[in-house]
Amino acid sequence: MQFDYAHDVDIDEAQARLERLGSYLINRHGIDVQWTGHECTIEGKYLVVKIEGKMTLDEKLIHFDGRDPGLLWRGKAIKYLKEKLETYLDLDTPISELPIQKV
Repeated sequence: MQFDYAHDVDIDEAQARLERLGSYLINRHGIDVQWTGHECTIEGKYLVVKIEGKMTLDEKLIHFDGRDPGLLWRGKAIKYLKEKLETYLDLDTPISELPIQKV
């Protein structure tokens, strides 16, 4: 499963926001997120779907390349991830207000 997400956030700010999203995924779903520079690996399981992938951040684009969860889950997975990216990269929301813990 692959997709790109365009953004207009300064790369350092985007990195901080995406690291916050990683904390949310770890705390909320037990999904492991490990950062190396502007790239992270994502591994875990949500419900019955095994999640494995790599997300790369550059100045204008986020590229996700991961295991395809299959036809039934693909659309939902992409929609979920894009909605999270939209939320966490919204500059109207201060970083400190972005969730990182279980609700």
